[in-house]
Amino acid sequence: MRRRLVLINPAYTRLWFGQAVSSVGDAVFSTTLVLWVATVLAKGRSWAPEAVSGVLLATGAAVLFVGPVAGVFVDRWDKRATMLRTEVLRGGLVAALAAVSFLPAHDLGIWAWLAMVYVTVFVLNAATQFFNPSRFSVIAELVTGEADRARAAGIAQATGQTAWIIGPPLAAPLLFAVGLQWALLFNAFSYLVSYIAISSVDARPAPSTEPERPAPERRGFLHDFTEGLRFFRGNRFLVALLTFAVIGQLGIGALNTLNIFFATRNLHASAHLYGYLGMAMGIGGIVGALAAGRVVEWIGARRTTWIGLLAAGALLVLYSRQSQFPAALALLFVFALPLTMLNTAMSPLLLAATPRELRGRVVAVFYPVTQLAAMLAAVLSGWLAGSGLRHLDGSVAGLRFGPIDTIFTVSGLVVVLAGVYARVALPDTGEPAAAPAPAPAEQTLEGTQ
Repeated sequence: MRRRLVLINPAYTRLWFGQAVSSVGDAVFSTTLVLWVATVLAKGRSWAPEAVSGVLLATGAAVLFVGPVAGVFVDRWDKRATMLRTEVLRGGLVAALAAVSFLPAHDLGIWAWLAMVYVTVFVLNAATQFFNPSRFSVIAELVTGEADRARAAGIAQATGQTAWIIGPPLAAPLLFAVGLQWALLFNAFSYLVSYIAISSVDARPAPSTEPERPAPERRGFLHDFTEGLRFFRGNRFLVALLTFAVIGQLGIGALNTLNIFFATRNLHASAHLYGYLGMAMGIGGIVGALAAGRVVEWIGARRTTWIGLLAAGALLVLYSRQSQFPAALALLFVFALPLTMLNTAMSPLLLAATPRELRGRVVAVFYPVTQLAAMLAAVLSGWLAGSGLRHLDGSVAGLRFGPIDTIFTVSGLVVVLAGVYARVALPDTGEPAAAPAPAPAEQTLEGTQ
Protein backbone atom coordinates (compact mmCIF):
# COMPACT_ATOMS: atom_id res chain seq x y z
CA MET A 1 0.00 0.00 0.00
CA ARG A 2 1.49 3.34 -1.04
CA ARG A 3 2.10 5.88 1.70
CA ARG A 4 0.47 9.26 1.15
CA LEU A 5 2.31 12.49 1.76
CA VAL A 6 1.17 14.02 5.06
CA LEU A 7 2.38 17.38 6.35
CA ILE A 8 1.79 17.57 10.13
CA ASN A 9 -1.69 16.01 9.80
CA PRO A 10 -4.08 15.05 6.95
CA ALA A 11 -6.41 18.05 7.39
CA TYR A 12 -3.52 20.51 7.29
CA THR A 13 -2.09 18.70 4.25
CA ARG A 14 -5.32 19.20 2.28
CA LEU A 15 -5.47 22.85 3.28
CA TRP A 16 -1.80 23.29 2.29
CA PHE A 17 -2.34 21.68 -1.12
CA GLY A 18 -5.16 24.04 -1.98
CA GLN A 19 -3.14 27.05 -0.93
CA ALA A 20 -0.06 25.85 -2.81
CA VAL A 21 -2.00 25.72 -6.09
CA SER A 22 -3.68 29.05 -5.31
CA SER A 23 -0.33 30.69 -4.50
CA VAL A 24 1.11 29.67 -7.86
CA GLY A 25 -2.02 31.01 -9.54
CA ASP A 26 -1.66 34.32 -7.67
CA ALA A 27 2.00 34.61 -8.70
CA VAL A 28 1.11 33.97 -12.34
CA PHE A 29 -1.80 36.43 -12.14
CA SER A 30 0.19 39.27 -10.54
CA THR A 31 3.15 38.91 -12.90
CA THR A 32 0.90 38.61 -15.94
CA LEU A 33 -1.01 41.79 -15.09
CA VAL A 34 2.20 43.79 -14.63
CA LEU A 35 3.63 42.46 -17.91
CA TRP A 36 0.39 43.07 -19.81
CA VAL A 37 -0.04 46.63 -18.53
CA ALA A 38 3.61 47.49 -19.21
CA THR A 39 4.13 45.78 -22.58
CA VAL A 40 0.67 45.77 -24.17
CA LEU A 41 -1.79 48.22 -22.65
CA ALA A 42 0.65 51.09 -21.98
CA LYS A 43 3.31 50.12 -24.51
CA GLY A 44 5.35 53.13 -25.63
CA ARG A 45 3.50 55.51 -23.30
CA SER A 46 5.47 57.87 -21.06
CA TRP A 47 3.14 57.05 -18.16
CA ALA A 48 3.68 53.28 -18.37
CA PRO A 49 5.63 53.13 -15.04
CA GLU A 50 2.81 55.00 -13.30
CA ALA A 51 0.28 52.59 -14.79
CA VAL A 52 2.22 49.63 -13.41
CA SER A 53 2.63 51.29 -10.01
CA GLY A 54 -1.17 51.61 -9.89
CA VAL A 55 -1.40 47.81 -9.64
CA LEU A 56 0.90 47.86 -6.60
CA LEU A 57 -0.97 50.79 -5.05
CA ALA A 58 -4.29 48.94 -5.41
CA THR A 59 -2.77 46.01 -3.53
CA GLY A 60 -1.39 48.20 -0.76
CA ALA A 61 -4.65 50.14 -0.43
CA ALA A 62 -6.61 46.92 0.15
CA VAL A 63 -4.20 45.81 2.88
CA LEU A 64 -4.15 49.17 4.66
CA PHE A 65 -7.81 50.15 4.42
CA VAL A 66 -9.66 46.82 4.43
CA GLY A 67 -7.29 44.72 6.55
CA PRO A 68 -7.86 46.45 9.91
CA VAL A 69 -11.67 46.23 9.71
CA ALA A 70 -11.82 42.73 8.21
CA GLY A 71 -10.70 41.16 11.48
CA VAL A 72 -13.92 42.23 13.23
CA PHE A 73 -16.04 40.26 10.80
CA VAL A 74 -13.66 37.31 10.71
CA ASP A 75 -14.02 36.95 14.48
CA ARG A 76 -17.83 37.02 14.13
CA TRP A 77 -18.18 34.67 11.16
CA ASP A 78 -17.53 30.97 10.67
CA LYS A 79 -13.90 30.77 9.54
CA ARG A 80 -14.24 27.88 7.10
CA ALA A 81 -17.33 29.41 5.49
CA THR A 82 -15.51 32.75 5.17
CA MET A 83 -12.61 31.07 3.36
CA LEU A 84 -14.98 29.30 0.99
CA ARG A 85 -16.91 32.49 0.19
CA THR A 86 -13.76 34.48 -0.51
CA GLU A 87 -12.53 31.76 -2.90
CA VAL A 88 -15.87 31.94 -4.75
CA LEU A 89 -15.59 35.73 -4.94
CA ARG A 90 -11.98 35.74 -6.07
CA GLY A 91 -12.40 32.94 -8.57
CA GLY A 92 -15.56 34.48 -10.03
CA LEU A 93 -13.97 37.92 -10.31
CA VAL A 94 -10.88 36.63 -12.12
CA ALA A 95 -13.06 34.47 -14.41
CA ALA A 96 -15.16 37.54 -15.27
CA LEU A 97 -12.04 39.54 -16.12
CA ALA A 98 -10.82 36.62 -18.23
CA ALA A 99 -14.12 36.58 -20.13
CA VAL A 100 -13.84 40.32 -20.86
CA SER A 101 -10.21 39.92 -21.92
CA PHE A 102 -11.29 37.85 -24.95
CA LEU A 103 -12.39 41.19 -26.43
CA PRO A 104 -9.75 43.13 -28.40
CA ALA A 105 -7.99 45.59 -26.08
CA HIS A 106 -8.78 48.62 -28.27
CA ASP A 107 -12.55 47.97 -28.09
CA LEU A 108 -12.80 49.17 -24.49
CA GLY A 109 -10.06 51.78 -24.39
CA ILE A 110 -6.96 52.00 -22.24
CA TRP A 111 -8.54 53.82 -19.30
CA ALA A 112 -11.46 51.42 -19.08
CA TRP A 113 -9.02 48.51 -19.00
CA LEU A 114 -6.87 50.15 -16.33
CA ALA A 115 -9.95 50.87 -14.21
CA MET A 116 -11.04 47.22 -14.45
CA VAL A 117 -7.54 45.99 -13.60
CA TYR A 118 -7.22 48.28 -10.57
CA VAL A 119 -10.70 47.46 -9.26
CA THR A 120 -10.09 43.73 -9.74
CA VAL A 121 -6.75 43.86 -7.93
CA PHE A 122 -8.25 45.90 -5.09
CA VAL A 123 -11.24 43.58 -4.60
CA LEU A 124 -9.07 40.44 -4.82
CA ASN A 125 -6.72 41.75 -2.16
CA ALA A 126 -9.61 43.05 -0.06
CA ALA A 127 -11.05 39.51 -0.06
CA THR A 128 -7.62 38.23 0.90
CA GLN A 129 -7.82 40.35 4.07
CA PHE A 130 -10.78 38.18 5.11
CA PHE A 131 -9.23 34.94 3.87
CA ASN A 132 -5.84 35.17 5.61
CA PRO A 133 -7.05 35.79 9.19
CA SER A 134 -9.64 33.01 8.72
CA ARG A 135 -6.95 30.64 7.52
CA PHE A 136 -4.74 31.69 10.46
CA SER A 137 -7.54 30.77 12.89
CA VAL A 138 -8.34 27.49 11.13
CA ILE A 139 -4.69 26.40 11.23
CA ALA A 140 -4.61 27.26 14.94
CA GLU A 141 -7.39 24.68 15.43
CA LEU A 142 -5.83 22.08 13.13
CA VAL A 143 -2.25 22.40 14.44
CA THR A 144 -1.31 22.57 18.12
CA GLY A 145 2.01 22.88 19.89
CA GLU A 146 4.70 25.51 19.38
CA ALA A 147 6.98 23.37 17.21
CA ASP A 148 4.18 22.13 14.93
CA ARG A 149 2.76 25.63 14.57
CA ALA A 150 6.21 26.93 13.65
CA ARG A 151 6.53 24.05 11.20
CA ALA A 152 3.17 24.98 9.64
CA ALA A 153 4.24 28.62 9.35
CA GLY A 154 7.53 27.51 7.81
CA ILE A 155 5.78 25.30 5.27
CA ALA A 156 3.50 28.22 4.35
CA GLN A 157 6.47 30.55 3.86
CA ALA A 158 8.37 27.97 1.84
CA THR A 159 5.30 27.38 -0.30
CA GLY A 160 4.91 31.11 -0.91
CA GLN A 161 8.59 31.45 -1.83
CA THR A 162 8.36 28.48 -4.19
CA ALA A 163 5.24 29.89 -5.82
CA TRP A 164 7.10 33.08 -6.63
CA ILE A 165 9.96 31.08 -8.12
CA ILE A 166 7.59 28.98 -10.27
CA GLY A 167 4.88 31.54 -11.09
CA PRO A 168 6.73 34.43 -12.80
CA PRO A 169 8.59 32.21 -15.32
CA LEU A 170 5.19 30.71 -16.27
CA ALA A 171 3.55 34.11 -16.66
CA ALA A 172 5.54 35.44 -19.63
CA PRO A 173 5.09 32.34 -21.85
CA LEU A 174 1.37 32.19 -21.01
CA LEU A 175 0.90 35.87 -21.83
CA PHE A 176 2.89 36.04 -25.05
CA ALA A 177 2.16 32.54 -26.37
CA VAL A 178 -1.52 32.04 -25.55
CA GLY A 179 -2.75 35.43 -24.35
CA LEU A 180 -3.85 37.22 -21.19
CA GLN A 181 -7.13 35.38 -20.83
CA TRP A 182 -5.53 31.96 -20.43
CA ALA A 183 -3.26 33.18 -17.64
CA LEU A 184 -6.34 34.60 -15.91
CA LEU A 185 -8.26 31.35 -16.34
CA PHE A 186 -5.33 29.49 -14.80
CA ASN A 187 -5.67 31.65 -11.68
CA ALA A 188 -9.45 31.18 -11.60
CA PHE A 189 -8.90 27.40 -11.76
CA SER A 190 -6.44 27.65 -8.84
CA TYR A 191 -9.17 29.21 -6.69
CA LEU A 192 -11.45 26.28 -7.59
CA VAL A 193 -8.79 23.83 -6.41
CA SER A 194 -8.43 25.80 -3.17
CA TYR A 195 -12.22 25.77 -2.68
CA ILE A 196 -12.36 21.98 -3.05
CA ALA A 197 -9.46 21.50 -0.63
CA ILE A 198 -10.99 23.79 2.02
CA SER A 199 -14.41 22.16 1.71
CA SER A 200 -12.81 18.77 2.52
CA VAL A 201 -11.41 20.01 5.84
CA ASP A 202 -13.31 19.78 9.13
CA ALA A 203 -12.32 23.08 10.76
CA ARG A 204 -14.52 22.93 13.84
CA PRO A 205 -12.74 24.31 16.96
CA ALA A 206 -11.25 21.73 19.26
CA PRO A 207 -12.93 21.36 22.66
CA SER A 208 -11.55 24.02 24.99
CA THR A 209 -10.05 23.10 28.39
CA GLU A 210 -11.00 26.53 29.77
CA PRO A 211 -14.20 26.95 31.82
CA GLU A 212 -17.08 27.73 29.52
CA ARG A 213 -18.01 31.41 29.57
CA PRO A 214 -21.43 32.75 28.66
CA ALA A 215 -21.70 33.88 25.05
CA PRO A 216 -20.80 37.57 24.83
CA GLU A 217 -23.53 40.01 23.97
CA ARG A 218 -23.37 41.01 20.32
CA ARG A 219 -22.09 44.58 20.12
CA GLY A 220 -21.73 46.99 17.22
CA PHE A 221 -18.85 47.08 14.76
CA LEU A 222 -17.15 50.05 16.44
CA HIS A 223 -17.23 48.33 19.82
CA ASP A 224 -15.69 45.13 18.44
CA PHE A 225 -13.09 47.07 16.46
CA THR A 226 -11.94 49.14 19.45
CA GLU A 227 -12.04 46.06 21.68
CA GLY A 228 -9.45 44.41 19.42
CA LEU A 229 -7.28 47.55 19.47
CA ARG A 230 -7.52 47.78 23.27
CA PHE A 231 -6.55 44.15 23.66
CA PHE A 232 -3.56 44.55 21.36
CA ARG A 233 -2.43 47.78 23.03
CA GLY A 234 -2.80 46.29 26.52
CA ASN A 235 -0.88 43.11 25.73
CA ARG A 236 2.80 43.94 26.11
CA PHE A 237 3.86 40.68 24.51
CA LEU A 238 1.92 41.40 21.29
CA VAL A 239 3.17 45.00 21.25
CA ALA A 240 6.73 43.69 21.54
CA LEU A 241 6.21 41.24 18.65
CA LEU A 242 4.76 44.01 16.50
CA THR A 243 7.68 46.28 17.38
CA PHE A 244 10.20 43.66 16.26
CA ALA A 245 8.31 43.11 13.02
CA VAL A 246 8.09 46.84 12.27
CA ILE A 247 11.77 47.47 13.04
CA GLY A 248 12.68 44.46 10.92
CA GLN A 249 10.63 45.82 8.01
CA LEU A 250 12.18 49.28 8.36
CA GLY A 251 15.63 47.75 8.45
CA ILE A 252 15.24 45.20 5.68
CA GLY A 253 12.80 47.08 3.42
CA ALA A 254 15.73 49.07 2.05
CA LEU A 255 17.20 45.88 0.61
CA ASN A 256 14.13 45.18 -1.53
CA THR A 257 14.10 48.76 -2.83
CA LEU A 258 17.79 49.42 -3.49
CA ASN A 259 19.37 46.03 -4.16
CA ILE A 260 19.30 46.52 -7.95
CA PHE A 261 21.39 49.69 -7.56
CA PHE A 262 23.72 47.97 -5.09
CA ALA A 263 24.26 45.18 -7.62
CA THR A 264 25.17 47.51 -10.50
CA ARG A 265 27.13 50.15 -8.55
CA ASN A 266 28.77 48.41 -5.59
CA LEU A 267 29.06 44.88 -6.95
CA HIS A 268 29.84 46.11 -10.49
CA ALA A 269 27.52 43.46 -11.95
CA SER A 270 25.44 43.78 -15.08
CA ALA A 271 21.71 44.30 -14.58
CA HIS A 272 20.82 40.90 -16.06
CA LEU A 273 22.54 39.21 -13.07
CA TYR A 274 20.21 40.93 -10.62
CA GLY A 275 17.67 38.11 -10.82
CA TYR A 276 20.21 35.70 -9.33
CA LEU A 277 20.32 37.77 -6.13
CA GLY A 278 16.57 37.39 -5.77
CA MET A 279 16.85 33.69 -6.52
CA ALA A 280 19.51 33.27 -3.82
CA MET A 281 17.23 34.91 -1.26
CA GLY A 282 14.28 32.83 -2.44
CA ILE A 283 16.16 29.55 -2.10
CA GLY A 284 17.56 30.61 1.27
CA GLY A 285 14.05 31.51 2.37
CA ILE A 286 12.75 28.08 1.41
CA VAL A 287 15.55 26.30 3.29
CA GLY A 288 15.10 28.54 6.33
CA ALA A 289 11.34 28.09 6.37
CA LEU A 290 11.55 24.30 6.17
CA ALA A 291 14.20 24.19 8.90
CA ALA A 292 12.38 26.62 11.19
CA GLY A 293 10.15 23.99 12.81
CA ARG A 294 13.15 21.93 13.92
CA VAL A 295 14.99 25.03 15.15
CA VAL A 296 11.97 26.17 17.19
CA GLU A 297 11.63 22.67 18.61
CA TRP A 298 15.32 22.75 19.53
CA ILE A 299 15.75 26.25 21.05
CA GLY A 300 12.18 27.62 21.28
CA ALA A 301 10.31 30.29 19.36
CA ARG A 302 11.54 33.16 21.54
CA ARG A 303 15.22 32.38 21.14
CA THR A 304 14.71 31.79 17.43
CA THR A 305 13.19 35.28 17.15
CA TRP A 306 15.89 37.31 18.87
CA ILE A 307 18.80 35.24 17.58
CA GLY A 308 17.33 35.52 14.06
CA LEU A 309 17.19 39.31 14.36
CA LEU A 310 20.78 39.53 15.57
CA ALA A 311 22.06 37.19 12.84
CA ALA A 312 20.05 38.82 10.03
CA GLY A 313 21.18 42.32 11.04
CA ALA A 314 24.83 41.32 11.26
CA LEU A 315 24.69 39.57 7.87
CA LEU A 316 23.05 42.63 6.27
CA VAL A 317 25.90 44.82 7.57
CA LEU A 318 28.40 42.31 6.16
CA TYR A 319 26.54 42.27 2.83
CA SER A 320 26.74 46.06 2.60
CA ARG A 321 30.56 45.87 2.55
CA GLN A 322 30.75 43.48 -0.40
CA SER A 323 32.21 44.42 -3.77
CA GLN A 324 32.29 41.02 -5.49
CA PHE A 325 29.15 39.42 -6.92
CA PRO A 326 29.82 35.75 -5.96
CA ALA A 327 30.46 36.61 -2.30
CA ALA A 328 27.35 38.81 -2.20
CA LEU A 329 25.28 36.01 -3.73
CA ALA A 330 26.40 33.56 -1.04
CA LEU A 331 25.75 36.10 1.73
CA LEU A 332 22.20 36.77 0.56
CA PHE A 333 21.46 33.05 0.66
CA VAL A 334 22.76 32.82 4.25
CA PHE A 335 21.01 36.09 5.21
CA ALA A 336 17.62 34.66 4.18
CA LEU A 337 17.96 31.70 6.58
CA PRO A 338 17.66 33.51 9.95
CA LEU A 339 15.32 36.12 8.44
CA THR A 340 12.80 33.46 7.44
CA MET A 341 13.24 31.52 10.67
CA LEU A 342 12.42 34.52 12.85
CA ASN A 343 9.36 35.35 10.72
CA THR A 344 8.25 31.75 11.12
CA ALA A 345 8.88 31.71 14.88
CA MET A 346 6.62 34.72 15.40
CA SER A 347 3.55 32.76 14.27
CA PRO A 348 3.30 30.38 17.27
CA LEU A 349 4.11 33.26 19.62
CA LEU A 350 1.32 35.33 18.09
CA LEU A 351 -1.11 32.43 18.42
CA ALA A 352 -0.14 31.66 22.01
CA ALA A 353 -0.70 35.26 23.09
CA THR A 354 -4.11 35.64 21.43
CA PRO A 355 -7.44 34.18 22.62
CA ARG A 356 -9.52 32.35 20.04
CA GLU A 357 -12.24 35.00 19.88
CA LEU A 358 -9.77 37.78 19.00
CA ARG A 359 -7.49 36.09 16.48
CA GLY A 360 -9.00 37.79 13.45
CA ARG A 361 -8.69 41.27 14.94
CA VAL A 362 -5.14 40.68 16.19
CA VAL A 363 -3.98 39.49 12.76
CA ALA A 364 -5.84 42.41 11.17
CA VAL A 365 -3.75 44.80 13.27
CA PHE A 366 -0.43 42.98 12.99
CA TYR A 367 -0.08 42.51 9.25
CA PRO A 368 -1.37 45.88 7.96
CA VAL A 369 0.98 47.69 10.34
CA THR A 370 3.96 45.67 9.12
CA GLN A 371 2.84 46.28 5.52
CA LEU A 372 2.76 50.02 6.22
CA ALA A 373 6.25 49.80 7.71
CA ALA A 374 7.50 48.08 4.55
CA MET A 375 5.97 50.82 2.37
CA LEU A 376 7.53 53.55 4.53
CA ALA A 377 10.89 51.80 4.35
CA ALA A 378 10.68 51.70 0.56
CA VAL A 379 9.80 55.40 0.34
CA LEU A 380 12.42 56.50 2.88
CA SER A 381 15.27 54.44 1.45
CA GLY A 382 14.42 55.58 -2.09
CA TRP A 383 14.46 59.23 -0.98
CA LEU A 384 17.75 58.83 0.91
CA ALA A 385 19.45 57.13 -2.03
CA GLY A 386 18.07 59.56 -4.61
CA SER A 387 18.30 62.85 -2.70
CA GLY A 388 19.27 62.83 0.96
CA LEU A 389 22.52 60.85 0.67
CA ARG A 390 23.04 61.05 -3.08
CA HIS A 391 26.40 62.84 -2.81
CA LEU A 392 27.77 60.83 0.11
CA ASP A 393 31.30 59.64 -0.61
CA GLY A 394 33.76 59.13 2.21
CA SER A 395 35.78 56.64 4.20
CA VAL A 396 36.07 55.59 7.83
CA ALA A 397 39.01 53.48 9.02
CA GLY A 398 39.82 52.65 5.43
CA LEU A 399 36.27 51.58 4.55
CA ARG A 400 34.57 53.45 1.72
CA PHE A 401 30.97 54.57 2.23
CA GLY A 402 28.56 55.56 -0.51
CA PRO A 403 24.81 56.15 -0.36
CA ILE A 404 23.54 52.59 -0.96
CA ASP A 405 25.99 50.69 1.23
CA THR A 406 25.55 53.24 4.02
CA ILE A 407 21.78 52.75 3.98
CA PHE A 408 22.27 48.98 4.09
CA THR A 409 24.76 49.28 6.97
CA VAL A 410 22.43 51.46 9.04
CA SER A 411 19.52 49.13 8.20
CA GLY A 412 21.49 46.13 9.45
CA LEU A 413 22.41 47.93 12.68
CA VAL A 414 18.74 48.79 13.22
CA VAL A 415 17.85 45.10 12.93
CA VAL A 416 20.66 44.21 15.38
CA LEU A 417 19.24 46.72 17.87
CA ALA A 418 15.84 45.08 17.42
CA GLY A 419 17.48 41.75 18.29
CA VAL A 420 18.97 43.23 21.46
CA TYR A 421 15.55 44.58 22.44
CA ALA A 422 13.93 41.22 21.64
CA ARG A 423 16.46 39.45 23.90
CA VAL A 424 15.23 41.57 26.82
CA ALA A 425 11.52 41.61 25.92
CA LEU A 426 11.30 37.87 25.11
CA PRO A 427 12.75 35.93 28.06
CA ASP A 428 13.62 32.32 27.32
CA THR A 429 11.18 30.93 29.88
CA GLY A 430 7.44 31.10 30.26
CA GLU A 431 4.60 31.01 27.80
CA PRO A 432 2.82 34.09 26.44
CA ALA A 433 -0.55 33.24 27.92
CA ALA A 434 -3.57 34.20 25.86
CA ALA A 435 -5.64 36.39 28.12
CA PRO A 436 -9.41 36.44 27.62
CA ALA A 437 -10.98 39.32 25.78
CA PRO A 438 -11.93 42.30 27.96
CA ALA A 439 -15.52 42.13 29.14
CA PRO A 440 -16.48 45.72 29.98
CA ALA A 441 -15.86 48.21 27.20
CA GLU A 442 -13.95 50.56 29.47
CA GLN A 443 -11.61 47.91 30.90
CA THR A 444 -8.16 47.35 29.40
CA LEU A 445 -6.10 44.22 29.83
CA GLU A 446 -2.86 43.91 31.65
CA GLY A 447 -0.13 42.76 29.31
CA THR A 448 1.07 39.20 29.43
CA GLN A 449 4.71 38.36 29.40
